[in-house]
Amino acid sequence: MVLRSLTQGPLVVASHNKGKVREIEALLSQYGLAIKTASELDLPEPEETGLTFEDNAALKALAAAQTSGLPALADDSGLVVDALDGDPGIYSARWAGPDKDFSLAMRNIEEKLAQAGALSADARSARFVAVLCLAWPDGHVEFFRGEVEGTMVWPPRGKAGFGYDPVFQPEGFDVTFGEMTSEEKHGWTHGDDAALSHRSRAFKLFATACLKPKAS
Repeated sequence: MVLRSLTQGPLVVASHNKGKVREIEALLSQYGLAIKTASELDLPEPEETGLTFEDNAALKALAAAQTSGLPALADDSGLVVDALDGDPGIYSARWAGPDKDFSLAMRNIEEKLAQAGALSADARSARFVAVLCLAWPDGHVEFFRGEVEGTMVWPPRGKAGFGYDPVFQPEGFDVTFGEMTSEEKHGWTHGDDAALSHRSRAFKLFATACLKPKAS
């Protein structure tokens, strides 16, 4: 597949999740692109019927691109817990219910880990996965996948970030994503080799392939 460069905006951030939009906009800020959000354009939120992160990211990105007539970037991401056979995975948001109650979702995961006897740190391995899909109105799509390994902790720690961040401690750190600033969580700017979060790792691949930093 030939990758297309994204040299000018606007680019649609195809998400209705305020936390994701905030993080993606922060990552995009160094490129000088004009950005529109799905909410700003009043785009419908497609049903996520895919069976993989790639499927669902493509559903959202294509729907936004074809409705708006603009290139669109969508994220599908989730928490994969080994002791729970990969759950909640692509259903991570659904575990929070219609009210998006992630406190409830985190308690549910902890209860299931206890039922599985996953009490020690080495039995509580998990990873965050993020897939970014860049879609164009003509149906062209490109995918960028990032993952970060870590351990599930309890009780939740920190109020930064969103979703499951307070119960996920990334490998090599003694704090959770919920205890990190946005800059610490992402751990990457254009030209750096390092990237910490799953979303910033996916974004690094996307940016390296498709974007150029704005002139200083």
